[in-house]
Amino acid sequence: MEGKDPAKIIKDGLSKTLVFYYPLAGRLIEGPNKNLMVNCNSEGIMFIEADANVELDKLGDSIKPPCPYLDLLLHNVSGSDGIIGCPLLLVQVTRFTCGGFAVGFRVNHTMMDAYGIKMFLNALSELIQGASTPSILPIWQRDLLSARSSPCITCTHNEFDEQIESKIAWESIEDKLIQQSFFFGNMEMEVIKSQVPSNYGCTKFELLVSFLWKYRTIALDLYPEEIVHLTYPVNIRGKSLKIEVPAGYYGNAFVTPAVVAKAGLLCSNPLTYAVELVKKVKNQINEEYIRSFTHLIVIKGRPELTKSWNFIVSDNRYVGFDEFDFGWGKPIFGGVSKAESFISFIVPVKNDKGEKGILIALNLPPLAMQKFQKVVYNMTLKNVEGVLII
Repeated sequence: MEGKDPAKIIKDGLSKTLVFYYPLAGRLIEGPNKNLMVNCNSEGIMFIEADANVELDKLGDSIKPPCPYLDLLLHNVSGSDGIIGCPLLLVQVTRFTCGGFAVGFRVNHTMMDAYGIKMFLNALSELIQGASTPSILPIWQRDLLSARSSPCITCTHNEFDEQIESKIAWESIEDKLIQQSFFFGNMEMEVIKSQVPSNYGCTKFELLVSFLWKYRTIALDLYPEEIVHLTYPVNIRGKSLKIEVPAGYYGNAFVTPAVVAKAGLLCSNPLTYAVELVKKVKNQINEEYIRSFTHLIVIKGRPELTKSWNFIVSDNRYVGFDEFDFGWGKPIFGGVSKAESFISFIVPVKNDKGEKGILIALNLPPLAMQKFQKVVYNMTLKNVEGVLII
């Protein structure tokens, strides 16, 4: 691919891909009860071409979350970051002097989830490399997850329970947060695993999010009676459910169950206490819960997830953002570039020793971040590698 312009090739590929994903070239409009609809007016997506007067290697690990150059690698064009009447997809290709390049994507989340973005990027990769059609054709069919004619909330949805005082308390510190990333490889996970009985059954994700939730809460030093939340998106594709989501469906197909606990009980109990709460809520996800979730969204008019000491963790380990090949080979990093307020993303990476593991960036106030970093240092018996502060 030497001598070929990645910006031109990717732009041409986007034009071909949008033939199949034509709703992304439209604009959102709002109907009754905040119901969103796509006006397929072909206004198009937004594409940015940029050059950086530096070699990619000079950035080192800083391209990993939290990336301090994000505003340069994905420029926030005025008027492009809203919901209604704004471009649904923004793409920037930045060329480096060494011949390497970065591709930044910003997608309106009301249109697709991580799986949908994966489908789109896979189609882009295939069409760039000569395919005439994507291997998986996209399917719209938003009615698959529509609420019934008489919506009814039948389950508990703690992820939308807002406690005004707790919300205000979090919002008062949002502009004071700092961000750091933490690497968890085999050794770190083994040390965390040593906190639970040797024959204890749980997944790696359940164990890690429980660990993060507990020690993040300790670091925040909340009142023992304060209610804290842990929310984690759960993909409903491929589950043994009556609600069948076709392989080509690229819309949002996930629910956001929330675990709740009193801060004092979460912090003082063994790690298994948190893990059991996570497992219990996860096991409650069934057809009735999913229907109730979609009905709640309709009845309450697109409610926001609670800010009441909530910690949202999105598991991106198997999305494959680091696998897409636009003709130059696989990227050295692919994934969500940073945490957003109380939302963190688990992304697969290799550390500077070539060890595979996961990286997660967290936002905390400075003093709480010091406490959390100390806990991670003590618990994993080593300093955290690749910590970046912005």
